[in-house]
Amino acid sequence: MKKWLVSLSLLIVIAFAATAVIYLNAVKPVKQAEEKAVHQALEETALTEVDQFSLYHGEETFYVVQGEDKKGTKLIAWIPEKKGKVIVKKSSDGITRDQAVKKVLAEMDSGDIISVKLGMENGIPLWEIHSQTKENLLNYHSIVFETGEWLKKIENL
Repeated sequence: MKKWLVSLSLLIVIAFAATAVIYLNAVKPVKQAEEKAVHQALEETALTEVDQFSLYHGEETFYVVQGEDKKGTKLIAWIPEKKGKVIVKKSSDGITRDQAVKKVLAEMDSGDIISVKLGMENGIPLWEIHSQTKENLLNYHSIVFETGEWLKKIENL
């Protein structure tokens, strides 16, 4: 009985260690991208403090860095993964996350918001919102950051 408990405990420890190693290896590329993007944002823009980082995968991959300049103005930087111009806008120059979500919810009968993130398509900063209907169908909405207009709707997948 004692050998069985020791073997089971050892197996649990090995499984936990293997899971931890797999997880750390999986998030390593994202952490490296974040470090690169934050460094670039601090070097090439007016950002002096970074609050958030996210990845956007559309036609091109963009790193989105949010933070503040030395005056406390909230800024957003869209940094292309490959070569290209970094675009910086004041957060106040566009609609908020909540306004974008409300626009999508107004279109849906009912359902859940799955994710909301900033992105960039064809040089247009946008909010990308993934939602799910009450029938478990997926919707993808893109809303122009600056105007709040619809850019793209893909519904009921």
